[in-house]
Amino acid sequence: MSEVKPASPSESAHAPKITVKFLVDGQEVGMLVLSPKQFSTGSTGFFASGKLSLGDEAEKGYQAQVQLVRIGSKPAK
Repeated sequence: MSEVKPASPSESAHAPKITVKFLVDGQEVGMLVLSPKQFSTGSTGFFASGKLSLGDEAEKGYQAQVQLVRIGSKPAK
């Protein structure tokens, strides 16, 4: 499993607030707010995870993850 590290404070201060909403038949059932991250690969981007219910028969709900990786952000070797 790869480690996900928070971005530096200077990166966080200028990062946009990114919210992902989950809709079922047009009704919002949950949302995640993504935080800036520096991934173990060296790439930067945004990440969030959480649990949500879709209102179906899934007794414990669902685990969701969203990651946005900035293309070309991995440092050159």
